[in-house]
Amino acid sequence: MAYLAPQEFVAKMIDAGESKVFMSTRDTLIRAFMAGAILALAAAFAVTVTVQTGQPLVGAILFPVGFCLLYLLGFDLLTGVFTLVPLALIDRRPGVTAGGMLRNWTLVFFGNFAGALLVAVMMAIIFTYGFTEAPNAVGQRIGTIGEGRTVGYAAHGAAGMLTLFIRGVLCNWMVSTGVVAAMMSTSVSGKVIAMWMPIMVFFYMGFEHSIVNMYLFPSGLMLGGQFSFMDYMLWNEIPTVLGNLVGGITFVGLTLYSTHARTAPKRGLPAPAPAAHYAPAE
Repeated sequence: MAYLAPQEFVAKMIDAGESKVFMSTRDTLIRAFMAGAILALAAAFAVTVTVQTGQPLVGAILFPVGFCLLYLLGFDLLTGVFTLVPLALIDRRPGVTAGGMLRNWTLVFFGNFAGALLVAVMMAIIFTYGFTEAPNAVGQRIGTIGEGRTVGYAAHGAAGMLTLFIRGVLCNWMVSTGVVAAMMSTSVSGKVIAMWMPIMVFFYMGFEHSIVNMYLFPSGLMLGGQFSFMDYMLWNEIPTVLGNLVGGITFVGLTLYSTHARTAPKRGLPAPAPAAHYAPAE
């Protein structure tokens, strides 16, 4: 499991951010669509495991399989590009502009949403036998998740919004650490082990991930959740996206960049003491 030094994988982070800015619209959308779809399937899998075993920890341990797969396949999540692309701008890579960064973020957002929404429709069909009967136990659980994490926050007003935002920040602190962890090793096993740990933490702790929510909440609406699309956008998706942005760039991107790519000058060492001179013995 060959390990790369921080200076090496931070250089890879900047290079990755630069390449995403210049990626074609087609490729950006395809990679974002597939990332959203695979992560949505992993979320459906984790909720199913949690409901069937009654053990949330088991679902959290298994959820990272989707994250690992999508990054090994070279697909992109909004949470990842929030961290990587700004580094290319800060590093003043030629041709990288704020407009190019915002273009990438926008395309990835809509690609992720489309992929997650497709899986939400497919899974809702499975949970209800094509909308011909009430949702099964897993479908009912997804509906209650949507209620608790929209109107549940709204019931607390500004304090609920602050809690939601902070959960978004903490989420992408962990998720972006997983993105970076994939660059720490040159072997598949090393990448998977490094990615698995922070993703498991975020999922078990119930932090808010904008792309996971692109699956859970539209799916919840289809499965009878007692909340509206506007509840979802105002009391989850928008604040979560903002929290994910702050968490990824602040606690992962900028910290690693500032200390490993733009390391501060070392403090001066004390000057060596002058050599002692001894008179020759007579």
